[in-house]
Amino acid sequence: MKTISQWVFFSVLGWKLHGAFPKKLKKYVVIVYPHTSWVDFPIAILIKYITGINAAFVGKKSLFKRPIGWFFRYYGGIPIDRTKNHAMVNTVVEKFNENEHFIFSLSPEGTRRKTDRWKTGFYYIAKLANVPVVKVALNYEKKEIFIDTPYELNGDIDVDMKKIQQFFVHAKGLNPQQDSTLSYLDS
Repeated sequence: MKTISQWVFFSVLGWKLHGAFPKKLKKYVVIVYPHTSWVDFPIAILIKYITGINAAFVGKKSLFKRPIGWFFRYYGGIPIDRTKNHAMVNTVVEKFNENEHFIFSLSPEGTRRKTDRWKTGFYYIAKLANVPVVKVALNYEKKEIFIDTPYELNGDIDVDMKKIQQFFVHAKGLNPQQDSTLSYLDS
């Protein structure tokens, strides 16, 4: 599957991949920005096979119903009720605590729609699980994906978010008019 995914991603679609996921780290949170289209999911599946990363993710619980729910579970999906943000944070932190190896991926916007601010669930997950954050920037305009080195949170959310968001200044979604503002809202 890796060879087919590489062929589709690099040759057919013409994308480039910069950086790599950490091989020695057993646990970390991956944030992927921006998330503006359903197309981001198939791109993520290709990256999963190319890099060998086995990351879990959350999705609205309606995605996990029949007939396609099995598909999202197969690829590491965890259904959540998005109206209960703190429950999501605690659920994911429990997964980190229960597993020797656990990688969790999410979009800091929490939706494909344009938002004025990022949600901070990823930050509190990483902080409470005591794991670093790995940033992944999409640039559909240039067909490039950038994977950064792990970032260890220092505990000052203002400083951390500013440093994290600096990495994404050149990111562009498939629907760039929906790219969210690079600021955050405590959620």
